[in-house]
Amino acid sequence: MKTANQVADYFLYFCRQHGDVLTNLKLQKLVYYAQAWHLALKDAALFPEPIEAWVHGPVIPTLYGRFKQFGWKAITDEPQSPSFTNGTAKHLEEVFSVYGHFSAWDLERMTHQEEPWRNARKGLSPDDEGHQVITHADMRGYYRKLAKQKQA
Repeated sequence: MKTANQVADYFLYFCRQHGDVLTNLKLQKLVYYAQAWHLALKDAALFPEPIEAWVHGPVIPTLYGRFKQFGWKAITDEPQSPSFTNGTAKHLEEVFSVYGHFSAWDLERMTHQEEPWRNARKGLSPDDEGHQVITHADMRGYYRKLAKQKQA
């Protein structure tokens, strides 16, 4: 099992190699989708850190803390290329191929429409801070349903 930081480093390194940049907000959503789809397709967590349902969508608090100094600007850290198996690297590249072309704001809006984030935010107003964890069961179930709908 990898860490959320290693997954983030992979996305940052991948983007640098392809002439793209990431903000903290967009990176959070890509790492979230990587975890969610890994749970749905492989029935296993990609990393152990919890994902919380914050106002602007799913967030891994430790990852947020690492990059919060960049605010809404592009992350300028130069990560080393993380070592992943071909299967994990392929999974992350597939996630990026589906979600990478969306803006951070688009990804935020998308996650706000999806059950895992909404379930974790039940009872909170849109502006309430909230640190409720988005459960693996919710992610697995919701994205498995999406995968089955796409196959049908």
